[in-house]
Amino acid sequence: MTATQRRGRKIMMTPGELDDFLTAQRTCRVATVSADGAPHVSALWFVWDGTSLWLYSVVRSKRWADLRRDPRAAVAVDTGEEYDELRGAELSGRMEVVGEVPRTGELCAELDVPETLFARKYFGLDEMPHDGRHAWMRLTPEKVVSWDFRKLRTLR
Repeated sequence: MTATQRRGRKIMMTPGELDDFLTAQRTCRVATVSADGAPHVSALWFVWDGTSLWLYSVVRSKRWADLRRDPRAAVAVDTGEEYDELRGAELSGRMEVVGEVPRTGELCAELDVPETLFARKYFGLDEMPHDGRHAWMRLTPEKVVSWDFRKLRTLR
């Protein structure tokens, strides 16, 4: 990660807290730029490997088309209901396609870890099922901003 968080240092997550948070959460929101310049946001499952966020997207989606044309993206992961429970992170950078499109299960060593993490997290399986409709994108964030409003309780 190249950029550091300047605002909200008191409520930002430590690297360990961020890893735990991104590993545990199940849904993210992916923001892309449409061909006409308008923003587009969609929800998606993901896995975090400690360095990169891995997205398994339908290749015939607007999100996929947007990212193939312009790989810049921002991804938000958050949770909490009450103000002093809010936690989250925004990761931004460029998406990179990894593996064949669509994914059919060809050998690809780069996908061993994310596919195992994804299969266990969402399907309770040790091996990733492939449907020929999805493919992998990886976001290795250039910038991360995080917040944990629960930390405000200790600052009072």
